[in-house]
Amino acid sequence: FAQISAEAQARTHVLFDGESLEGWTVVGGAGSGEVAVRDGAIVLGRGEPLTGIVWAGAFPRIDYEVTLQAMRVEGSDFFSAITFPVGEDYSTLVIGGWGGGVVGLSSLEGSDASENETRRYLAVEDGRWYSVRLRVTQERVKVWIDGEQFVDLPHRDRLLSVRLEMLANRPFGIASWMTTGAIRDVEVQELGRTTSDLRPLR
Repeated sequence: FAQISAEAQARTHVLFDGESLEGWTVVGGAGSGEVAVRDGAIVLGRGEPLTGIVWAGAFPRIDYEVTLQAMRVEGSDFFSAITFPVGEDYSTLVIGGWGGGVVGLSSLEGSDASENETRRYLAVEDGRWYSVRLRVTQERVKVWIDGEQFVDLPHRDRLLSVRLEMLANRPFGIASWMTTGAIRDVEVQELGRTTSDLRPLR
């Protein structure tokens, strides 16, 4: 078990040190809100309309799992929209969109999360941390929030894309929309393949 634990640790990469924005670039344009590190979390200030950050280092394209904690500080739209690669394509996991409660992938077959088969609802509470787990494999995209599965999408032969507003968040980024959000404990773990098979992370 010690050997397995060491191998898993070697494939896990911490993307936020809890103290600085090292490795991240702020995006969002002229209307972007303030991005700052406070109390061990990255705070995405309310934008007009978008505030976002994108990971500036290398990132795996398939067979990986992202874990993080996210909080809506104030507002009524998405506080954590996670844009991520799926092979050569991209998608965005929206949490708390369209009035504050929609969870799903945008876009699927050209339809937003509010209009496609991945749509679910979450009764989001301000000031509460939510544990998010996003797994991307050769066959499926899966999402859990606080241990409950919200998405289980077979993605082969499906059209995955991102909205125009999220293009700058590729390959891996997190954004809020007219809402103040916070994130912490951001990690990515490579799954089921050796690191030489994947784009290396720094």
